[in-house]
Amino acid sequence: MLKSKMFLKKTRAGGVMKIVREHYLRDDIGCGARGCAACGGAHEGPALERQPKDRASSLCPQPHYLLPDTNVLLHQIVSAWRPGTWASVASNLRLPGSLETYVEQEQGENANDRNDRAIRVAAKWYNEHLKKMSADNHLQVIFITNDRKNKEKAVEEGIPAFTCEEYVKSLTANPELIDRLACLSEEVNEIESGKIIFSEHLPLSKLQQGIKSGTYLQGTFRASRENYLEATVWIHGDNEENKEIILQGLKHLNRAVHEDIVAVELLPKSQWVAPSSVVLQDEGQNEEDVEKEEERERMLKTAVSEKMLKPTGRVVGIIKRNWRPYCGMLSKSDIKESRRHLFTPADKRIPRIRIETRQASTLEGRRIIVAIDGWPRNSRYPNGHFVRNLGDVGEKETETEVLLLEHDVPHQPFSQAVLSFLPKMPWSITEKDMKNREDLRHLCICSVDPPGCTDIDDALHCRELENGNLEVGVHIADVSHFIRPGNALDQESARRGTTVYLCEKRIDMVPELLSSNLCSLKCDVDRLAFSCIWEMNHNAEILKTKFTKSVINSKASLTYAEAQLRIDSANMNDDITTSLRGLNKLAKILKKRRIEKGALTLSSPEVRFHMDSETHDPIDLQTKELRETNSMVEEFMLLANISVAKKIHEEFSEHALLRKHPAPPPSNYEILVKAARSRNLEIKTDTAKSLAESLDRAESPTFPYLNTLLRILATRCMMQAVYFCSGMDNDFHHYGLASPIYTHFTSPIRRYADVIVHRLLAVAVGADCTYPELTDKHKLADICKNLNFRHKMAQYAQRASVAFHTQLFFKSKGIVSEEAYILFVRKNAIVVLIPKYGLEGTVFFEEKDKPNPRLIYDDEIPSLKIEDTVFHVFDKVKVKIMLDSSNLQHQKIRMSLVEPQIPGISIATDTSNTDLNGPEKKKIKLGK
Repeated sequence: MLKSKMFLKKTRAGGVMKIVREHYLRDDIGCGARGCAACGGAHEGPALERQPKDRASSLCPQPHYLLPDTNVLLHQIVSAWRPGTWASVASNLRLPGSLETYVEQEQGENANDRNDRAIRVAAKWYNEHLKKMSADNHLQVIFITNDRKNKEKAVEEGIPAFTCEEYVKSLTANPELIDRLACLSEEVNEIESGKIIFSEHLPLSKLQQGIKSGTYLQGTFRASRENYLEATVWIHGDNEENKEIILQGLKHLNRAVHEDIVAVELLPKSQWVAPSSVVLQDEGQNEEDVEKEEERERMLKTAVSEKMLKPTGRVVGIIKRNWRPYCGMLSKSDIKESRRHLFTPADKRIPRIRIETRQASTLEGRRIIVAIDGWPRNSRYPNGHFVRNLGDVGEKETETEVLLLEHDVPHQPFSQAVLSFLPKMPWSITEKDMKNREDLRHLCICSVDPPGCTDIDDALHCRELENGNLEVGVHIADVSHFIRPGNALDQESARRGTTVYLCEKRIDMVPELLSSNLCSLKCDVDRLAFSCIWEMNHNAEILKTKFTKSVINSKASLTYAEAQLRIDSANMNDDITTSLRGLNKLAKILKKRRIEKGALTLSSPEVRFHMDSETHDPIDLQTKELRETNSMVEEFMLLANISVAKKIHEEFSEHALLRKHPAPPPSNYEILVKAARSRNLEIKTDTAKSLAESLDRAESPTFPYLNTLLRILATRCMMQAVYFCSGMDNDFHHYGLASPIYTHFTSPIRRYADVIVHRLLAVAVGADCTYPELTDKHKLADICKNLNFRHKMAQYAQRASVAFHTQLFFKSKGIVSEEAYILFVRKNAIVVLIPKYGLEGTVFFEEKDKPNPRLIYDDEIPSLKIEDTVFHVFDKVKVKIMLDSSNLQHQKIRMSLVEPQIPGISIATDTSNTDLNGPEKKKIKLGK
């Protein structure tokens, strides 16, 4: 024991508490160097190499270890990290906690100076200690610090010390590492002109006082995709009157970046503005064009009615930066031999980033990752540094990596720590596994899934009982049997939250051994399941419900098409087909009853790509065909989810993980109501039932596709469904399904929410034991928050994958003309849907370097008059579709009007196999 302290403390209740603090130092911690005789067997964990690899440093030619100070670790280790580089060496060095290296804080010395001295003492101790390893040993410990005073003192004490930049520049074998160094501070590398652009951020203490007093508001900064001079701040807290505050202009945005937590000051009502309808992209290369920004800001301030004005504010400080590494492309400087360049992120909500690199020629035309280091007051753009080269623009592997990184989808291979918790192969069901489990292998169970599905979550059965009733079972993969609470496999599954399905790739939530093998309910093998079994009458009314863990043996793994053929075939009457027919008959009754209660049947065009077997490029693009069997499976999955939701809420009223779908506010329906009115149809939106009935009635004999278009439009009006903890919310209702309670139980292979629900249900039916986190509503709420984020990001990633493959399809297809329907009319464009491809796009009527046509926009109808032609929502048009590759960073599908003919607007049909890439540019080679 080093020392002991004892003092008395007065408690709130008025009592006196005696507190004793004892300070111990260990003397059994090794230095970490392999082969050190002085430390003997005191090593634990990974050891340093006996002879470090030669880092080819011109400053330190001898073998050496690195001892970075805390700030270098915080700011530089991630930037320069790569196996085999200096950072990976530094990470293995461990400071001993012995009496020889312990440093007491001296009188008048602050904590920071004491820590600096402690690191110097440790460096000195290491250099002395390593000499004892052997007589011919020349090992050194090099001290790395960016603190000038600390370095000077180290040199005075005879410790070899260098700044991070000095050392990295000396690594002749890795000259590119200098590009990865983070800027030391916001003041470093400021623009020479030094003109102050932004106001100073207030310190955190003042911000907290201001938020407490109500002078400032705290919220999340959300940048606009369409206008780089505009953003909104979503205010935290339920009691705030102004939930959304608009920010306009560079100075009011004040260096905030998308998703930062900021403090804003509300401007006087005389300075409030309306959201701008102007599309502005930041395409400037010259950093000193700040004066031009003021001209662009004036474009935003058009005359508007007072009703359209929204609460407006300005950023006064940053509470928390939420920067991440950003994917994008280098915009090479026009100045020859310049090291300073602008990086343009793929995400249009992120500002351009100024970086210094010596590899500009190599990185041009490639996707790279850049990190932000800081944003000085006198710089138009933030400073950053190069992190990684991803590959060529347009390469399938590169673009897939970009969309996964940009949507924060965890996609690294599973670690050994995670894989260590998988069952050892060969695996089989044991007597222990059969405890609290029913044997249902005799039942005629089958699965129905999309073609090529290997992660089969669910299987079904239906049979007639002796009493004349029907027994229907939904059997779900028992994933929670393999993923036990709290281990590395469970933590990684919780972090990933969901499986992400891209066009030709699947990012699994759980390792493949589980997702495609042991948990997948494949046919003719024994599998563990969690079964929900109902006794029903022939009118699909539930008489009894039973939940049990089980073991099943599926008799067939069918596709939707194969199941439909069996149901429709007059020649097939085997047990599987009879079961399917029974299920289909009950499903139709269940669906009819659900719709009568007010459940919505909406529409969303989904597409399927047909891939070339060799190149894996899309060769055909079609909308997905839905059969009766799709609906059959869906009905029983919904019924199982509702039954399980009721059961877990009965048992765990405060700790059930549920899913709700909030009712949209009336304003969301305006576009749908107006569009229907333009076709002399009435859509009622006061309840889900009235909306469903209105959509059922909204039909036109001369325009059969109208009803589908209305349902697509209604889908856009909906709110996002979310997971929540029952003890943290009062509103459980699922609007779209017209169900008072709902959860997710049926897909535990691909959704972590279902794993938690399985655990809750297992405890409820006595099939498994509980654990503390399962009944902690605050921890459950945190899990729900992550699941909602992961689910949203997965949806965005899937859409981005579809968009990229659509671009590949039209790149090879060339220019095509197709019939389309207008979904929305804008002030200068129409948004159309092409049913053949399930493709949506915008036809613009204003182009650069062309005279603008006469446009009259009517928001009430809504309609857009171009010259003498009027366009309404749902009008049929013909458009030309082509790939616009003029901007490599943001390639897009471009649409132009073919019919109706408008002089100067419509273009002639031309199906030549070209894109807008300019004259015969070299075709980008696509990876297999």
